[in-house]
Amino acid sequence: MSFERYVALGDSFTEGVGDPDPSRPNGLRGWADLVAGELARHSENFAYANLAIRGRLLRPIIDEQLETAVAMRPDLVTIYAGGNNLMRPKLDLDALAAEYDEAIGKLAATGARILMWTAYDGSWAPVFGLLRGRWAVYNELVRAIADRHGATIVDFWRFDEYRDLRMWDFDRLHMSAAGHHNMAIRVLDLLGVAHGLGPVEFDEAPVLTRAQERAADRAWMREFLVPWVGRRLRGVSSGDGITPKYPELGPVRF
Repeated sequence: MSFERYVALGDSFTEGVGDPDPSRPNGLRGWADLVAGELARHSENFAYANLAIRGRLLRPIIDEQLETAVAMRPDLVTIYAGGNNLMRPKLDLDALAAEYDEAIGKLAATGARILMWTAYDGSWAPVFGLLRGRWAVYNELVRAIADRHGATIVDFWRFDEYRDLRMWDFDRLHMSAAGHHNMAIRVLDLLGVAHGLGPVEFDEAPVLTRAQERAADRAWMREFLVPWVGRRLRGVSSGDGITPKYPELGPVRF
């Protein structure tokens, strides 16, 4: 299986937040770049664009990225959208799904292979437990959208290896470099593309005392959660002033 025109859409998940690389645009690598690098090995004419911007809700992703992606005439599209909506206090899931469905329909009309993601089940982390029902409903709506348009589901909800905190950045919302690497493998395997990415391997996980776990939770709340809530209250997005890493289709040069 080979592709020649890959366009990645979405938010921080696809931009690569959590996998820093100062040599790349926005200082990030991420799973989509890793996938593009492997796909490029199979076609000398391969081109890649990554339009994703951190912090984007579904509607801005549609407004800012969809028509650009369609105009690129892709043969492969990846899109994970709606994750930031799921973190908001108020949400109309049916309205969100209707918008997402329309967007996927436009992408499907290009004839491209489309990959969509379910939300990850992070309920093992107590702070996210209250959101589990919302995530589960979102996932069923996403599955229905994929069925209607012939898209392929990347079933993040069922990826149990992400229960290891080392798959996550300090903020516990974005994947770490290891998490991005593993996601790239998952995507390439799902596409049936041969690749040279080795499996993620960790040493045995350290056993923390309950006191150490509580200290880590307090540090996370102080250094991430409180500032994050503050930005939400001020209407500030982490993506303000950020531009796409690769706004035009072009050869892979990394």
